[in-house]
Amino acid sequence: MSTSTTDESTQTKVSEPPSLLTQRPVDRNGRERGLNVQAEMHGPRKTWVREYFESAVVTVIMALFGMTFIVQAVKVPTGSMQNTITIGDHLLVNKFIFGPGRRLPFLPQREVRRGDIIVFKYPGNPNDPDDDLRPDNTPFKTNYVKRVIGLPGDRVEVRGTSVFINGRLLPERVITAEDPGDGAPQDDPRHSAPLKILDTPAPQGEGPYNAYYNPSTRQAAAEGGSARIYSGFHYAVNGIPATVPANSYFVMGDNRDNSQDSRRWGFVPRDLVIGRAMFVYWSYDESASSSGNFLIDFFTNTRWSRTGTMVK
Repeated sequence: MSTSTTDESTQTKVSEPPSLLTQRPVDRNGRERGLNVQAEMHGPRKTWVREYFESAVVTVIMALFGMTFIVQAVKVPTGSMQNTITIGDHLLVNKFIFGPGRRLPFLPQREVRRGDIIVFKYPGNPNDPDDDLRPDNTPFKTNYVKRVIGLPGDRVEVRGTSVFINGRLLPERVITAEDPGDGAPQDDPRHSAPLKILDTPAPQGEGPYNAYYNPSTRQAAAEGGSARIYSGFHYAVNGIPATVPANSYFVMGDNRDNSQDSRRWGFVPRDLVIGRAMFVYWSYDESASSSGNFLIDFFTNTRWSRTGTMVK
């Protein structure tokens, strides 16, 4: 009786469907083989319009992030920094280097230094409010580009063509230059041309950058040794030094006889500083004549030798 039962059980096991024994396929060595399962598509397929739109959105977001926290493009419309920066230069500004907050050693950040060329929001002129009514000179909106001369706590004084910081002469290379449009109407395009460098008086001093003065200023300084009396200047001139407040800077243009700067309207608060001018990504000669054709003007009037140069 027991033998019959065993045979029936064995037959039952043998007759089981083979699919139950092969649910986990293995290779000849006993290792489990991978299953080729085709992924199931969910939702409608993206159209080319949607793909381009999503790419454009991502690009715009990245551009806005970069312009907000890293770099910003600015155009130079005035000659206060000539010939270091010329009218028609388009600059990229490093906004990250002076970013607020804690300084980390592995990030390229630092404090503002003397000699830096910075871009900042115009703080306004408390001595001449009418000067702020011009549409191109709106306080806290118009961008200015100047060189940092005085740091917080510095005692600054300008005597002729010499600048003194805390009683010591600031190293600068003083060069004689003149505006090619001197004597011409204000709208003459020659005012937009770079300064014309003159040999007399000869360059003087040694410094990391150039400061440009017209011949009459240099001659008066050489003969009298005293500063010219500037009626529109109120800070660090006319024999009265100025002390830079905390969290502020004293700035000047390199074109010293044609620059509205801290000598006129005072100091630049730290929170108005946008960043440091890095390099010229494009320069267009606005003093050159136009052919009437945009493409021809672009190629003939672009200052190719200045494009891509560092600002220092």
